[in-house]
Amino acid sequence: MNKIILGKKLGMTSLYTPAGVHIPCTVVLAGPCPVVQIKTLENDGYSAVQIGFEEIPDRKANKPSKGHFQKAGLKTALRHLKEFRDLAKEVQIGEEFKVDQFVIGDKVKISGTGKGKGFQGVVKRHHFGGVGMSTHGQSDRQRHPGSIGSSSYPSRVFKGLKMAGRMGGKRISIRNLEIVDVIPEQNLLLIKGNVPGPKETLLEIVSFRK
Repeated sequence: MNKIILGKKLGMTSLYTPAGVHIPCTVVLAGPCPVVQIKTLENDGYSAVQIGFEEIPDRKANKPSKGHFQKAGLKTALRHLKEFRDLAKEVQIGEEFKVDQFVIGDKVKISGTGKGKGFQGVVKRHHFGGVGMSTHGQSDRQRHPGSIGSSSYPSRVFKGLKMAGRMGGKRISIRNLEIVDVIPEQNLLLIKGNVPGPKETLLEIVSFRK
């Protein structure tokens, strides 16, 4: 792991190359992310770097979190904290990760929480074809799952059967997304294509390129 940063999805826009090629891209507000804590094998049982993102008013932080940030030399509390292992370089507490560490053309892995779809049926959730035909007396069965059990043996429904239920809202990681532009003055990254989650989603951006 060579480059790390936390960001927030702002939305999507279009970018045009000098040749006139249209590139749909996602705008991400990334960093600055100060190093809040360095965990070591001797003290914590594993090695990791903890970084924070997005300052919050002092009134929104409780006393334990205020002490945690003050110990790192930070004047304001942060909304998000994430740990990263296997960082390729040595860092110090208080050091900041910014967007200028990335360059155009970098390939990154982006992780976030996908959009929640609520409770959905089997046609939308598992791409079932439905049962019955509307021309054969089926007025309300087209999107139903159909038979789910067995007869005399084993006389039960197997675990893990694809049925209706909660859809979305899970952690998603997309690899090999390309950075098409970096705007250090505004802490912005423009990433080709879409990234997980709705607007304001917290994103973990990692580059493995040396």
